[in-house]
Amino acid sequence: MNRKILVVDDERNIVEIIKFNLKKEGYDVVTASDGKEGMEKAFLEQPDLILLDIMMPVMDGYEACKKIREKLDTPIIMLTARAEEVDKVLGLELGADDYVTKPFGVRELMARVKANLRRKAPVAEETVKKGNVLVFGDGLEVDLDLYEVKKNGKNIELTLREFELLKFLCSQKTQVFSREVLLEKVWGYEYFGDVRTVDVTVRRLREKIETDPGKPQYILTKRGVGYYFGG
Repeated sequence: MNRKILVVDDERNIVEIIKFNLKKEGYDVVTASDGKEGMEKAFLEQPDLILLDIMMPVMDGYEACKKIREKLDTPIIMLTARAEEVDKVLGLELGADDYVTKPFGVRELMARVKANLRRKAPVAEETVKKGNVLVFGDGLEVDLDLYEVKKNGKNIELTLREFELLKFLCSQKTQVFSREVLLEKVWGYEYFGDVRTVDVTVRRLREKIETDPGKPQYILTKRGVGYYFGG
């Protein structure tokens, strides 16, 4: 079954270009022309990935991203004509996994799509039964096979990108990784943006798994170097 991608943008010419290239890569494509329609189609169509413009009528991309993220963990790539760092960071803060700044090259966009579509392979039943769970102090459990995280027995909802970052760090405990290396290993490609993407994802992750995000015990910072897992 082909992966389904939802493209939400009010600029018809951009939608048609993106749609043409996605179909050429073998993806099924659904489109919407404003944030509200995009949000509704996200819930109805359950796409594998969403390309979401920021500046749109009825409901902008920020609000649509926030509402979609409340119910779905679908990877979201923000499409923005804004170059200011604060605009990019806001999208990431609201739950987006990535962003592409207009005007963008088709090859770059396709690379981002492929990288963000990375999912775990289907898990064999015997693997699920055996389990591959990492257990840390303060009740944190990370199931590497089922992509599930629990804290004191309670499920914690993470986005795909948040889980992959946690999985990468906790699988290599105490090893320090620079932001550039994390972008390469977790995001899966040579990143064309700034390393604040990692900082924002770390902050969101800390807010979900740490007892006191201001004094983290799992995702730790090595000043001037990067991040490591110290749980």
